[in-house]
Amino acid sequence: MSTEVLNPTKIKPSKEFAGILKDTEPYAHGDPDDLADRLNGWFDQLMLQSGIGLSPSMMLALCACTAMALAGFAFVMQESLIATAMGALVGFVAPVAIVTIIRSRRQSKMTEQLPPAIDELARAARTGRSLENCLKMVADDTPAPLGDEFKLAARKMDMGLSVTDSIRDMPARTGLVSTSVLTTALAVHEQTGGDLVHVLERLSRTLRDRSQFVGRLKAATAASKGTALLMLILPIAVIAFFMWRDPNYFNDLLDSRWGFRATMAALFLQLIGSFFVLRILTRSQKA
Repeated sequence: MSTEVLNPTKIKPSKEFAGILKDTEPYAHGDPDDLADRLNGWFDQLMLQSGIGLSPSMMLALCACTAMALAGFAFVMQESLIATAMGALVGFVAPVAIVTIIRSRRQSKMTEQLPPAIDELARAARTGRSLENCLKMVADDTPAPLGDEFKLAARKMDMGLSVTDSIRDMPARTGLVSTSVLTTALAVHEQTGGDLVHVLERLSRTLRDRSQFVGRLKAATAASKGTALLMLILPIAVIAFFMWRDPNYFNDLLDSRWGFRATMAALFLQLIGSFFVLRILTRSQKA
């Protein structure tokens, strides 16, 4: 009795195989007029662009666990509902803030890696290789995190997708304008042809100049960003100091009608200000 082993390399690539790499189901449904849907879309993009490999549902479960842990700790230490609520809020927001920092560092690293990767792609194209083989070569030589995105595109090409279809979601996965320019240039070349080497060399120089400009801009606005972060952290630090000095401080404050109104108004304005400050800081990190 003989057994015949099927060689997977002999299987003809087909677009249907690309379904194996299906992304996690997002929360957002693509409704730009719905505020909740826009928030879900932002959270989906955060998890996708951070590269930590967690689904949005798992991240929400982690936020809930940290919120319950810090709320329980605050209640045991202070025996105050205000302290418990603040502990729950900090515990829920802290993982999201950490993931945001991870995404920012990942995007900065990919921004540094992209011009050398494009230079290597141009050198590979100058040897006469096809665009598909050039991308696979760059994927093998580029380290993470940018190399992971090229490797994902290479796997899609191995499954039968075209170069354009394989790299189409790279801008969404990275959150960088530079990758959008690269994917557009490669897609146009695949459809119309042209001098790919010249295009890639000019694109590499353009991205280097843009990176230098963004670096100077960040250095010029570093003081403003530090002031904005201080405005976010200082109220929380002051509240923590008063609660540590006098555990009944907020209970006495909220017993007064005007004290309760002033506290709620301050909390509402702090949340609005934090939202806009974080939005400005997040947009300034995109390069």
